[in-house]
Amino acid sequence: MARYVFVTGGVVSSIGKGLSSASLAALLQLRGFNVRIRKLDPYLNVDPGTMNPFQHGEVFVTDDGAETDLDLGHYERFTGISATQSDNITTGGIYSDIIKKERKGDYLGGTVQVVPHVTDRIKKFISHDIKNEDFVICEIGGTVGDIESLPFLEAIRQFSNDTEKKNSLFIHLTLVPYLKASGELKTKPTQHSVKELRSLGIQPDIIICRSEKKIPISERKKISLFCNVNIENVIETVDVRTIYEAPISFHKEKLDDRVLSHFNIKSKKSPNLTKWKNITTKVLNTKKDVNIGIIGKYVNLKDAYKSLDEALTHGGIANNLKVNLSRIDSEHLKSQNLKSALKDVSGILIPGGFGKRGSEGKIAAIKYARLNNIPFFGICFGMQMAIIEAARNLLNIKNASSSEFGNNCTPVVGLLEEWQKGKERFKGSEKDLGGTMRLGLYEAILKRNSLISKIYSMKKIKERHRHRYEVNIKYKDEFEKKGLIFSALSPDGLLPEIIELKNHPWFVGVQFHPEFKSRPFTPHPLFSSFVKAAELSQKRN
Repeated sequence: MARYVFVTGGVVSSIGKGLSSASLAALLQLRGFNVRIRKLDPYLNVDPGTMNPFQHGEVFVTDDGAETDLDLGHYERFTGISATQSDNITTGGIYSDIIKKERKGDYLGGTVQVVPHVTDRIKKFISHDIKNEDFVICEIGGTVGDIESLPFLEAIRQFSNDTEKKNSLFIHLTLVPYLKASGELKTKPTQHSVKELRSLGIQPDIIICRSEKKIPISERKKISLFCNVNIENVIETVDVRTIYEAPISFHKEKLDDRVLSHFNIKSKKSPNLTKWKNITTKVLNTKKDVNIGIIGKYVNLKDAYKSLDEALTHGGIANNLKVNLSRIDSEHLKSQNLKSALKDVSGILIPGGFGKRGSEGKIAAIKYARLNNIPFFGICFGMQMAIIEAARNLLNIKNASSSEFGNNCTPVVGLLEEWQKGKERFKGSEKDLGGTMRLGLYEAILKRNSLISKIYSMKKIKERHRHRYEVNIKYKDEFEKKGLIFSALSPDGLLPEIIELKNHPWFVGVQFHPEFKSRPFTPHPLFSSFVKAAELSQKRN
């Protein structure tokens, strides 16, 4: 029988609910339990797919093609369990489903209301598709006190009553701020946040207090007293040096012990955190380093490339290297300042993206990497920009571009209007952008004796995609005559999946997003190879 853990947050947003949920899941796994993590987002978008990264950060993609919150990336990296479409839902998705049913007459003329129709839909989401899981951890997005999260909080309150309270546990994360002027930690925000939660009928069983400094026992007692929570269940989480230290920190604070105690469950085995300690040691204590330049247009928001940052860290772990990231705004990158902007980097990576803004800066950087033998890694949009650069400068197609940027060009990259996955056919449209991309896991066939086949050490791969445009296959022969090899294609041979450049230390473009499948304990081979190539380049220079 599954037990349900509901994780809420108060005081401020981005307090660390996702990392806390992932850490708890990892600890429960180490104790021998099967765990599932789900995310309930209160915004009205159906999914984050059409949201600006500055608004929401990275859009994470699952194997089965769901565009989800970046927290699902944390869940996968910490647990090793691939998330699915059934692990993320939004208010927009819920209301969309309900309105469709109402229009069809499924409610038989009844009045459709938040309670019970919306709350029932949320409860159904929480418990559906559960198989052999011992624990289901549900993170509630947003901040307690916000209007938009009220239906979710009401739903989990009802769910706790429906399934008997002994099968549910509420964890509430709050901020305990430090006021430098007075030299004090303040517990009032936590007290008010819990008061807000209790007014909605939810009494937290465990309070996790986020703080910059250690919380004295006197302040913990105050939180325990005024929030009606046992002192042992007031758990501090001081800022960690790396996210991979979080499970270790929570275990020291006995979070996993307190969760099991609440459910009156004994651990199936003693938790061994050696692998987490080893990873933490490698990340924090590695002496050698390498400098990688990430050239994109969302570099001012760290969360926009969250999985990418972590995948590069994993590549560093695989090579016993610390990866230093230089974030370079492609919009400000011109041919005149290229040399000075890139002089300290030993590898250049251009991530996924959309739109013309900043594209010429990326193309200029790719040319610089190609001509100066600097390791280059292009992901999705980055591969498409590499194709445009090669078309202009190797094939001499001066107006080569993408149809995404307009029709006054020779399109070496074009709109993906139709593709086939299994027996179903999907159509993309510029009018309705939501869910029209090539999304999820697709197979590719690797070219024998290529750099890529050596990196992967296999003939076929499956990687996650998120894009609307494809490289035009008709230029394949012309490119390969110039040394730009199409080293992986879709099984039908129509879609270029990977390109590489002959007679270059390391020049690779991929149409998919390998960062989504990288894990700290199993780094993605492309990132391991790229970081190694950057290290060798650094040594040469």
